[in-house]
Amino acid sequence: MELGERKKTILKAIIQTYLETGEPVGSRTISKYTDLNLSSATIRNEMADLEEMGYILQPHTSAGRIPSDLGYRMYVDELIQEKDREVSQIQELMIQKTDRMEKVLKQVVRILASNTNYATMITGPSLHHTKVKFIQLSRVHEMQLLAVIVVEGNIVRNQIIDLDEPIDEDRVLRLNLLLNTQLNGLASEEISLGLITKMKEEAGIHSGVVASVIDAVAEAIAGDSEEVPVYTSGATNIFKYPELSDSGRASELISAFEEKEVLADMIRETIGEKNDSTEIQVYIGNESPVQTMKDCSVVTASYDLGKGMKGTIGIIGPKRMDYENVMDNLKTLKNQLDRIFRDNDG
Repeated sequence: MELGERKKTILKAIIQTYLETGEPVGSRTISKYTDLNLSSATIRNEMADLEEMGYILQPHTSAGRIPSDLGYRMYVDELIQEKDREVSQIQELMIQKTDRMEKVLKQVVRILASNTNYATMITGPSLHHTKVKFIQLSRVHEMQLLAVIVVEGNIVRNQIIDLDEPIDEDRVLRLNLLLNTQLNGLASEEISLGLITKMKEEAGIHSGVVASVIDAVAEAIAGDSEEVPVYTSGATNIFKYPELSDSGRASELISAFEEKEVLADMIRETIGEKNDSTEIQVYIGNESPVQTMKDCSVVTASYDLGKGMKGTIGIIGPKRMDYENVMDNLKTLKNQLDRIFRDNDG
């Protein structure tokens, strides 16, 4: 008997409900499933067919049904195909968005330098406090797995996991169910030691896989701050201000401004101090986190693309900078960035 779309939908509903509750699932429960408009009698007939085909079991007389190994296998195979498609679509979309975003950010930083006559910088967006969307384990061979982790912001991280013990497809299936049931929708701070211990116990001899996946999740959520791009413009504007333009001071300041890692460190510090605030922040003289900028003022604002993706715009000039003009420009560009990328999201 062919497994048609209606039977697949009912089987999926049974498995998802059972994963959530751990209790056998009855026809009345399935009749309330949001995607179905079927009577309990129709669902009972379909469940009887599914049981005859070996996809579900009835553990006790008059009890609801639970998935069989065959049912789990079909569910996970379809889930993996679906996630494979989703990962491919996400990767293509992110390549397109990254290319477009880089062009926009370079244009923004040039406009800002021209409008203010100061040195300007902007970082590409990085992840902040994102959650796990899904995890997919695939067997490379019996002693190695490929873990694909997708977090909010549609950031994809791939990691090869070497195993101490051989693993078969059924064990990979159960690990996929365990990881997705327990971790999907959680932020890193919500993954407690108790939860990790429980998952390792359930994973048995493959508890190391759970540990490796959680490490990869933490890295995906944290993002690699070393690789956050920084775009700059207007460094030579520094020479327009006598208090900054003597040869030694200007050279030191421009070198610091062109050292992207110094700027990235400054941005991480200022964001950390302000708890991810998107408000405009002003650092005058000694308040600057960068020693070579103690004779300057630094004004920053974060832009927010949604889904945990944030970046920072910064302006560096003399302490006597035109603060009102700087703040107006920052506010305008910040709002434009928010709107450009949010309106075109997806």
